[in-house]
Amino acid sequence: MATLDPQRDNFYGLLANAAVAVEHGRVVWVGALADLPSRYAGLARHGYDDCLLTPALIDCHTHVVFGGNRAQEFEQRLQGATYEEIAHAGGGIVSTVTATRVADEDALLAAALPRVDALIAEGVSLIEVKSGYGLDRETELKMLRVARRIGKGRPVRVVTSFLGAHAVPEGMSADAYIDDICIPTLRAAHAEWLVDAVDGFCEGIAFQPAQIARVFDVARELGLPVKLHAEQLSNLGGAKMAASYGALSVDHVEYLDETGVAALAKAGTAAVILPAAFYTLRETQKPPVDLLRKHDVPMAVATDCNPGSAPLASILLAMNMACTLFRMTPAEALAGVTRNAARALGVADTGVIAVGMRADFAVWNVRHPAELSYRIGFNSLEKRIFGGLL
Repeated sequence: MATLDPQRDNFYGLLANAAVAVEHGRVVWVGALADLPSRYAGLARHGYDDCLLTPALIDCHTHVVFGGNRAQEFEQRLQGATYEEIAHAGGGIVSTVTATRVADEDALLAAALPRVDALIAEGVSLIEVKSGYGLDRETELKMLRVARRIGKGRPVRVVTSFLGAHAVPEGMSADAYIDDICIPTLRAAHAEWLVDAVDGFCEGIAFQPAQIARVFDVARELGLPVKLHAEQLSNLGGAKMAASYGALSVDHVEYLDETGVAALAKAGTAAVILPAAFYTLRETQKPPVDLLRKHDVPMAVATDCNPGSAPLASILLAMNMACTLFRMTPAEALAGVTRNAARALGVADTGVIAVGMRADFAVWNVRHPAELSYRIGFNSLEKRIFGGLL
């Protein structure tokens, strides 16, 4: 068993010949099978010989609800066009906005579920889902409603993030959009109990830190935690600004400098590493993994599943990419999709196997946790256990 419990004295929190006792969907005891207390002897037993038990995995950064696809832009990038050039020509996020606006809730849900099912099939029990492809009140709320429906229609927990500040719609200035559409839509989403956190995209092709801060001020007023896409394509100081709001996470962070890293460390903010976007966009600036280690910033790993920069629905491949492209260790990658991913979402009852936690587990046909990051295109999942249900 790889408990991922930081209280244990090894990288994975490993226990050999281990057992975990579960009652009412919660862990009530963890330890060596030989030490199982007699009071749990009457519980039904389920054994998995020669397998590894881990916490169920968590995808803490996705955009799985969207209309259409951007395969043609993939071709354009291969022919030399940059992400920024495509965006300025009306492609990128704006093209997905067009497709998402015309799709109804049922169509968006039908398109999202195969992506969600792919994640569930790799042992995922908790998924973060963002809005951000509406850029108007009706569509942003529609996306968040679909996200809530995912959690009702599949055995998976869904945490929603309002990403109204994702791009500037055509015909509007960034400031007018923030004040006239984004912030009022956030208030409406909160009133419908559709939003768990507030996100933004802080980049030259999107919004400046001061503009995002206006959205974060409203989030603070509403009692909602914040997170931020920052330092992906340049360094605008978004991470430092987000840390000043006590952000749960700052995501991408390829251009993050040591000042920004120190700000994250001081705020207790996680850094979410998203190797699929780096890979798809053929970027060369890598996130500062060594600096994040130096300052003990928790590193999460996620798919960033989206139609443009990261058309990935495999958390296992994201783990492999984090190791291969960014030299994270397999132990860091596994912590990144369990313990640290839970931290990046502000969810306290999952991500480790310990007393009091939800009984969300993954059983793998492997002998060592490093195999989960080592293999490419191979799913070794034997069983996913969700809330103690086999």
